[in-house]
Amino acid sequence: MAHAKSTDPNVFILPDLGEGVHEAELIAWKVKEGDTVEEHETIAEMETDKALVEVPSPRAGTIKTLHGKPGEVLNVGNPLVTYVGGSGGDNGSSKGKAKAAPEPETAEIAVSEEREDAGTVVGAMGGELSGVTAQEGRALATPAVRRLARDMGLDINSVPGSGMGGRVLAKDVKAYSGGGGAPAAPARSAPMPTFTQPSAPTPSRAPAPNQQTQIAPGADTARVPFRGVRRTIANRLRESVNTAVHFTVMDEADVTALDALRKQLAAASGEKVSFLPFVCSAVSRVLAGKFGTLNATVEGEGTDEMTIVQHRAVHMGIATDTESGLMVPVLRDCDKLGVLEIGRQVGAIAGAARSRSIPREQLMGSTFTISNVGSYAGRFATPVINSPEVGILAVGRNREGMVVKDGWFRTGKLMPLSLACDHRVVDGATAALALAEIVRLLQDPNQLLTPARG
Repeated sequence: MAHAKSTDPNVFILPDLGEGVHEAELIAWKVKEGDTVEEHETIAEMETDKALVEVPSPRAGTIKTLHGKPGEVLNVGNPLVTYVGGSGGDNGSSKGKAKAAPEPETAEIAVSEEREDAGTVVGAMGGELSGVTAQEGRALATPAVRRLARDMGLDINSVPGSGMGGRVLAKDVKAYSGGGGAPAAPARSAPMPTFTQPSAPTPSRAPAPNQQTQIAPGADTARVPFRGVRRTIANRLRESVNTAVHFTVMDEADVTALDALRKQLAAASGEKVSFLPFVCSAVSRVLAGKFGTLNATVEGEGTDEMTIVQHRAVHMGIATDTESGLMVPVLRDCDKLGVLEIGRQVGAIAGAARSRSIPREQLMGSTFTISNVGSYAGRFATPVINSPEVGILAVGRNREGMVVKDGWFRTGKLMPLSLACDHRVVDGATAALALAEIVRLLQDPNQLLTPARG
């Protein structure tokens, strides 16, 4: 994609607001032309395909021109704001010493140290330093730097930061790794994700988007453009339907014993425990065991280099309804978590997705997805695979029904399950046997309390 180039140091171009983001919708300007702003003061709120983003000013100065109107989709690399000539504005009214505007190539937030330290992060995560919030015992760093540290096997909380306010930069991580800093020991389980709490309480269950009318009073119709999350959903679903060869197998699990166990666990722990963590645990065991074929993704779709990539770690996507549409936050290393920890992390990532404060990296890299359609209504479903994965499990609404075993009838609690797979990768018999194993595990739930893998 061709990016606009500017030789004017007073022109701030729209930075890369996340990995692979090429455009963003302008939601609102937080300043107006003629305003004097401080360095790192929020100047605009924008929406990418996954998150709300607060864009900070890269310098102190006076706003001359705002490029774009609310509702307009702007391309990364094109002018966003033009400042009055001079690094601090021409009226000298800025409170702090101004910093020279970066050259256009360094205005984008990416790999250079200036761009890392410019303070733009994905997600409206209010606080100082343009959205990167310090917490006691937790390093100040952008998601990209945290990922770099994780990939290098380092505990980022032990890396000294040289950026503004002690922020850890990529160069700090690399220097620490090469300078004899001790890598962090691998944890037995994935760390609990930490997100900034939204300013207003988030409802425990967001209403489905299609339940909300957008037709103005007195109007007969409403025209709603495909933008932001909704456009991403449409494109990904179309891609999945056009490429994967979908088929679905269905069954019911008798979760009467599981229901009793989860109530006991909730009483003992003092925490709310739903069925979903047990389903995640059962699926993780199946994917980490002899049905690893389902824990896979497809690379190079439609090319001669098309490849099936099987994964050892189970990174579980949790389909989450939000007011902006369906999002799939990722529960990493789900196979290494116990039921209670799965429940806590599912609550954290789902809440962050609904409040739009979740980092973009937490919405990427899933190897299998669970969609809890039964939290609303309905029994069985034909879910669309979350491309490039090859399988998705829809969990229906539990119901009371007749259970037959060894010729005896009794009333039990039944959980409908629908497993959709890509027939190009997963054979019908494999899917049916995998679903049968999930059912067996849910009907013998005591073994689900501990992680699938140590």
